Amino acid sequence: MIKGSLKKVVVIGGGTGNFVVLRGLKKYPLELTAIVSMADDGGSTGILRDELGVLPPGDVRQCLVALSNSSRLMRSLMNYRFENGGLGGHSFGNLLLSALEKVTGSFEKAVEEASKILNIRGKVIPVTTHQVRLKMVLNNYKVLEGEREIYLSQEIDRGYKTIYLEPYPKVNPHVVDEIANADLLVIGPGGLHTSLIPNLLVDGVCDAIRKSDARKIFIVNLMNRKGQTSGFTTRSYLNEMIRYLGEDVFDHILINTQKPPDHLIEFYSNEGDLVENDLDDHRLISAELLGSLAGEQKKDPLKRNLIRHDSKKLAMELVKIVDHL
Repeated sequence: MIKGSLKKVVVIGGGTGNFVVLRGLKKYPLELTAIVSMADDGGSTGILRDELGVLPPGDVRQCLVALSNSSRLMRSLMNYRFENGGLGGHSFGNLLLSALEKVTGSFEKAVEEASKILNIRGKVIPVTTHQVRLKMVLNNYKVLEGEREIYLSQEIDRGYKTIYLEPYPKVNPHVVDEIANADLLVIGPGGLHTSLIPNLLVDGVCDAIRKSDARKIFIVNLMNRKGQTSGFTTRSYLNEMIRYLGEDVFDHILINTQKPPDHLIEFYSNEGDLVENDLDDHRLISAELLGSLAGEQKKDPLKRNLIRHDSKKLAMELVKIVDHL
């Protein structure tokens, strides 16, 4: 690093997890890069993939919005989802990225152009530029086809034999460069099987992470997903990451110590349970990381993301690490 230059933070994950981390870090003088999974095939993204043959725009869109310094109106426009008609279910941002890919002939170029439109602070890079599908083979030999099917499955916690991308993709070379030059690598939070592991399945990513001199931190999820990570503890998540990385690379493990209100825990009991910490490890960083519930309206159906990480609190903990590099 050149003295006085900005520290480089690289965040690896999927849409919502990356969004929360990036939105907080954007407010600090850092050089930010988001490396984004290309396994998404649900909802609007899935339809656009199938009908237009484009790369999945959804997770990239969320990262672009998180890093955007454009007006609130522009950010809202990117996330606007049509409610009915032929465009029902599609978000404007997904349509824009897909159109840009068609016009420029390249998804990477589309992301670059969208980055200019949104005046983003940092870079958003797809982990691979190849079309891939995420697949999982369960212990009963049932094959789950695609990220959406895996996300909706209630059988994964009974055990799975393998999870893989088809066809086996090569890493985007820019990803290797970003990881190699990082000062801090942030993995998580996010869906274990659908946002985090898919990045590690791309040929060259794990090798780049292992070789990087960057300080590495794993942010553990707040909640388990019923039928997938039921009963998972901090150790369980760490072991799954080690399984795919090939070794324990982490210098820090960030966990939440704040308990959500009992009524939310009870409501989410049908969807999953809180992640309990069972690690006694010098690498642990414990902090109260829950987002505010001030916007909750009692008459409205509760949404899963009410129990969520707070962007500002996450960023504060990450910046403490950066300040000591």
